[in-house]
Amino acid sequence: MRICLVATFPPSGRQLNEYAFHIARELQRHPDVELFVLADELTEYEFATDKNGTPLKVTQQPELQGFNIIRCWKFGTLSTPVRLLNTIRRLKPDVVWYNLVFSSFATPDKPFAAFAGLSAPALTRAAGFYTHITLHHILEHVDFHAAGVRRDRVMRMGTDLATRALLKAHSVSVLLPGYRRTLISKYSAQNVLLGTHGTFASIPTPPDFSKRGNPDQRILAIGHWGTYKRLETLMEAFPMVLEKVPNARLVVAGANHHTRAGYWESIRDAQPPHLPIEFRGYVPENDIPELYQSTSVLVLPYDSATGSSGPAHQACEYGVPIACADIADFRGMVSDEDMAVRFYRIGDPTDLADQLVAILQSPALQRQMAHHNFAAGVEMTMSSVVANYLRWFELNRCKRELREAGVLRERRRLWLRSLRSRSASPGWTLHSGIFAPPILSQNGFEPPPEYAQLEACSDPFTWLGPTDSKDGLPMETSTLPRDQS
Repeated sequence: MRICLVATFPPSGRQLNEYAFHIARELQRHPDVELFVLADELTEYEFATDKNGTPLKVTQQPELQGFNIIRCWKFGTLSTPVRLLNTIRRLKPDVVWYNLVFSSFATPDKPFAAFAGLSAPALTRAAGFYTHITLHHILEHVDFHAAGVRRDRVMRMGTDLATRALLKAHSVSVLLPGYRRTLISKYSAQNVLLGTHGTFASIPTPPDFSKRGNPDQRILAIGHWGTYKRLETLMEAFPMVLEKVPNARLVVAGANHHTRAGYWESIRDAQPPHLPIEFRGYVPENDIPELYQSTSVLVLPYDSATGSSGPAHQACEYGVPIACADIADFRGMVSDEDMAVRFYRIGDPTDLADQLVAILQSPALQRQMAHHNFAAGVEMTMSSVVANYLRWFELNRCKRELREAGVLRERRRLWLRSLRSRSASPGWTLHSGIFAPPILSQNGFEPPPEYAQLEACSDPFTWLGPTDSKDGLPMETSTLPRDQS
């Protein structure tokens, strides 16, 4: 199976580049998959910096070895869909897989470039290629004010059109149950699947408690900072934590959001020098395991959410307790994936400090939450997530082959009938003979529709089911068991 993965990709520092790397690494392990990564061109970016706040230079970031990377589109340009489509036509893949957020192709200050990029999946399908999207957020669930987005009403109108364009793909998977419900109720979508974000390791590493609290109780905050992920509340809460846990230490890691260059550096410069706070900047992939293994608790100090949390899933991968802002999307994520999380009221530094202290002062609670999250991580490894995507792609390839075979059989039958007859049937035309839909055979078989329901199988997607008589929406009749192989 030849797959084109359209995504930002390391060493690009843009959103979702790490997630795309883990998808690609897992796909590379399948001998029957030929993968091409259609990635963004590397440009100078000031938002990703080292621990000293110095922007990372593109010339100092070599391409990753072992991947077929074609950098065929550029962030913030109108030419993205044309360049992508030309490359896809040349490669002729079986599947084109887009890994997206709404700002994957441009920031809100370039709305036409952003919309052009988001129209690429629809154009890919129109060109005859099977197209799937993993959509990490939907903007109906984003607080534009908290994210610093201006012209709220205009943006809502534009994102409504963009969402409808994205739904023109053959299938779209979202990672939170609420997102799927919204797409079904607002857009009457019939091609939306509920997937799993997954942890990034093929084999999760059990927590090593000898590395925690020795000598510091480390609190980790990691992400792309400056929009809905903000550090002000955490900076207010940390001195309160120190009063009760003197050996606490705060580690802030990650890059600025690409629209907020210089944000975490400004937060760092505003802190008193005596506080035990370490700002690390962008953390290379090889340093992630040690960072999490030495962490006593992960904190998600968000004002709002734009999808399932990558750091939360990494915490599950390494068995780390979590303290998180009480956001509805995160409540759904925690419930659906059975994570151990203590919530605090959004924007309340006192409540955040109380939750952190409760975890740090109780070794028993730390171990309980760590083991619980590790158990959750074992059930959603990237290996099982990618394997389920591949099963979905293979299923649809088989459906297309059956459908095409049925059409060919019907064309041949009509052609032979016309040869035996001296005159054409009154209801028969060239158009109806060539393009007529398949007719039921004697045993009632008909090639499956484009979006067929699935019977129970080992797949973590939730499929469209019967209609709920109360609100007329499809019911989530089952969340099929996750593959644990």
